[in-house]
This record gives sequence, structure tokens and C-alpha cells, in this order.
Amino acid sequence: MVPATNLLAFALAALLLIAVPGPSVLFVIGRTLALGRRGGLLSVLGNAVGELLQIAAVALGVGVVLAQSVLLFSVVKFAGAAYLIYLGIQAIRHRGRGPTAAEPSRPASTLRILREGFIVGVTNPKSVVFFVAVLPQFVDYSAGAIPLQLATLGALFLAIALVSDSGWALVAGTARRWFASSPRRIAALGTTGGAMMIGLGGTLALAGNAVEPQPGK
Repeated sequence: MVPATNLLAFALAALLLIAVPGPSVLFVIGRTLALGRRGGLLSVLGNAVGELLQIAAVALGVGVVLAQSVLLFSVVKFAGAAYLIYLGIQAIRHRGRGPTAAEPSRPASTLRILREGFIVGVTNPKSVVFFVAVLPQFVDYSAGAIPLQLATLGALFLAIALVSDSGWALVAGTARRWFASSPRRIAALGTTGGAMMIGLGGTLALAGNAVEPQPGK
């Protein structure tokens, strides 16, 4: 198991990194503005499940192969970017469907929102590189069970991020409810959320292959 001192040090480092809003936060806010609080929270959950799969891959050594392969990394990067842009376009296309209530009149199915969040999470190359570059620094190699230690650290990071992202979804959902008194405003929020996702997808597509761990999840 990971020593308690390593866990504490990693938790503090994770808090500092997550405190600065990054791509994951922008995705959550964009989804919440487009779909409402329920859609935002479900997107957070789906995104977390996708990143959980990444953590498992890193613990088993697959993540290192992906991070070091320019071709594989590029495939994942462009797939994730294209999907974000697709979600953004869909949000803009359906922006007029929101009523004057705080939530959409025809909410998207739970399974669909979870699936979309999962795809974004599992195809986020920045997360893979972060897990590959940062998690091993807090592993006690003399204690053995390296895959288990990596999985434990990854799960801790994911738990902290899940709480943080959910908080952002609640805040964005509150703002959306305030704007929901006007159909024109709610349509503008849908457009804003879609534009944020398109911009995030474009930024991801233009990012270089050598992604260094940076503040902001």
C-alpha cells in the first residue's frame, strides 16, 4: 500500500492542481450551461468513469505506451477533440429547446449523458500524461505492489476531482437557473456552453504531443 505520508503529499499536490480550472472544469461548465444541473452532474460522473479506465490502464502499464507513442497519442487526442466539438455543435443546435424552467423540457437520457461524459473522459490525453508523469513520483517502490499503489493514488485524485467538478456543476447550474426566466437568455446559455466545448476541442486538437503536467484539471 501507499505510505500515509505519500498519500498526504499527493492529496495536497492534487488539491493544488485541481484548484486551478482546466479542461475538465470547462467541459463541466459548458455541459451544465447547455443541459442544466442534472446534465452537468451526470457529465461529471461519466467523465470520472472514463478517467477511472485511464487510471487502470496506467496502473497496468498501458498508459506509458500511449503517452510515449506519437501515433497513438495523436489518435486519442484528435478523437477526443472531435467529440468535444461534436457535443458543442449539438448544444448550439438544440439551444432553443430550453423552456423558461430551470431544466430542459425534454432532458436527455441519463445513459446518453453518462456515455458522452465517459467518452470525453477516456479520450482526454492530458489526463493520461498527467497520470503517467505524476503518479509514479509518489509511489514507494520499496513497498512493492506498484500497480496497486498507482491505482490507489489515481483513485484519490479522482475522488478529489469528482467533488471539485461537482461543485463547479452546481455553481453553473445555479447561474443557469437564474437566467432561465427568459427563453432568450437560456438559449444564449446553450450557445455559450456549446462554444466553450468547441473551443476546448479546438485547443485540445492544436496542443502538442508532449503534454507536460500543468495546474488545472
